[in-house]
Amino acid sequence: MAKTGDRARTAPAAALSSLDFALDRGSPVPLYHQLAQQLEAAIEHGALAPGNLLGNEVDLSVRLGLSRPTVRQAIQSLVDKGLLVRRRGVGTQVVHSQVKRPLELSSLYDDLEAAGQGPTTQVVRHEVVPASCDVAAALGVAEGSEVAFLERLRSTHGQPVALLCNYLPPALLGLDSARLESTGLYRMMRAAGITLHSARQTVGARAADAQEAARLDEQEGAALLTMQRTAYDDTGRPVEYGTHIYRASRYTFDFQLLVRP
Repeated sequence: MAKTGDRARTAPAAALSSLDFALDRGSPVPLYHQLAQQLEAAIEHGALAPGNLLGNEVDLSVRLGLSRPTVRQAIQSLVDKGLLVRRRGVGTQVVHSQVKRPLELSSLYDDLEAAGQGPTTQVVRHEVVPASCDVAAALGVAEGSEVAFLERLRSTHGQPVALLCNYLPPALLGLDSARLESTGLYRMMRAAGITLHSARQTVGARAADAQEAARLDEQEGAALLTMQRTAYDDTGRPVEYGTHIYRASRYTFDFQLLVRP
């Protein structure tokens, strides 16, 4: 049984057999919140994968040494976040983890890999296109001039998370579809000797159209997060302009706000 600072016993479901919970009864943090935080961390880091079963509330409460209402409250908080689902006759099941990405100059691929999310990429389009007015302004090239265009579908645990569209100066670096499906764009830039220094980024939201919904496995009209970013190297040269969309049900931007002195 879990006591102050003790390690709680795990549930009989296979998904929980290797997890070690630390529930501190002397902490001012409610036990349900401690349990919810640790379950969420296990989901985010892949220790609990989509489809894994947690068992029912009675089993969990007995095995963890907690009251049933405490376990129910912890589970409900994760059900409300869309991380767990209750299935009649089955029990509580992991749906997916929500990607929490720091709002900084980093690659989605690198962030997902560092978080244990097992990112995969499908290259939808890889071609040379004429620069639109917005793309030309972002990259500092003439409107209508040729730029490299990439459209990629990024997934974790077999579920799509984001549709990424990137425009690059044509002679910036060699782009290979096979490599783009096995690593991140920024990682390829670094390998080519390009040092990313800064970026200008805008975050927004809108509803998914029919094509976007189909690619992201969402309903038409579902909420999407949007991001436009222009990245610059250490010489001040624009090296990439991206317009990305993310499933709001599976993705959040995480950032820290500081008070100016």
